[in-house]
Amino acid sequence: MSAARIRAEIVILARYGPRGASSRLRLYQFIPALEGAGFRVTRRPMFSDAYVAARYRNPAAALARAAAAYVRRLSQLAALPRDAVLWVEYELLPWLPYAVERRFFDGSRSVVVEYDDAIFHRYDRNASVAVRRWLGDKIDRIMRSATLVVAGNAYLAERARTAGARRVEIIPTVIDFSRYRRKEVFSPESFAVGWIGSGSTIRYLESLLPVLAAVRDVPGFGVVNVGGPPWHPAGVPVRNVPWTEDSEVDAMQSFDVGVMPLPDDPWTRGKCGYKLIQYMGCGLPVIASPVGVNTTIVEPGSNGFLASTPGDWISALRRLAADPSLRAAMGARGREVVARRYSVEAVAPIWLRVFEDLVQPARLT
Repeated sequence: MSAARIRAEIVILARYGPRGASSRLRLYQFIPALEGAGFRVTRRPMFSDAYVAARYRNPAAALARAAAAYVRRLSQLAALPRDAVLWVEYELLPWLPYAVERRFFDGSRSVVVEYDDAIFHRYDRNASVAVRRWLGDKIDRIMRSATLVVAGNAYLAERARTAGARRVEIIPTVIDFSRYRRKEVFSPESFAVGWIGSGSTIRYLESLLPVLAAVRDVPGFGVVNVGGPPWHPAGVPVRNVPWTEDSEVDAMQSFDVGVMPLPDDPWTRGKCGYKLIQYMGCGLPVIASPVGVNTTIVEPGSNGFLASTPGDWISALRRLAADPSLRAAMGARGREVVARRYSVEAVAPIWLRVFEDLVQPARLT
């Protein structure tokens, strides 16, 4: 890109490098579209990929890398270009008071702040009185001071509006649709209930154990756990599959239905339904708890089911198990929804409009 064509510079102050799902999905995957439209985009992650890798496997190593991350972030902030638009993921310095970050939100530059989780509840609902006192309103103050708050769902957007944000946009979490193959064959001889997640969310799958045990008589029944720690519940066959970005689509091709059980609480209401979007991108029917954005993504009877009670879950699972053609039809409709509303191709123009609104053409020469 020649200097004459650069419209403006955007500095992404992400929490993670490419290995961090939130940074990759909410920020990095839109860089090609922005650069193609004439923006210069620079990535400045705080936490390294090595930190993300160590976070669950080696807490001591992760702590050391976290300390280095704060030094890195302070260096990044000291070197910010004067005229760049800042694209901030959540906050600049986690667990430090707003006063430390305030000068970057003083109105002298455009700042877009992005939220795909209810991270404000880490502070305002923290068990520590000191954290609640010193950090409880930190995210509200950031939202109020930012040029624009981008929220992944209505719950997060409402928090921003309540905090006094000047402008709020809702932009969903999406997938790169070109990476997702449609499952072509649903067999009456197998019924794999699939879930994709991590060590921090495996408890949601575990909460479904009574339901899974109740349908284990279904022919070919089994559970596929992708990305969670190994799970071996008594009486329920589970295949545990390690997660990698390169293999996740292949792993989901073995599912017959994708599930997203959740309790209804302030934290889960802030989730953006990424699992459901992945499942639907693979042409799978879905079953989800009617919590937060799930009620927007799932169209009951069309691309899947919403299940409030164990009886709802059991009924939905048995209905899909008995009817491979229904699985295929729901999966096809879900894939159409993703292409239309939850794909990079559908959402990149919205991000372009956001940044075009914030800058003047040919701002840099």
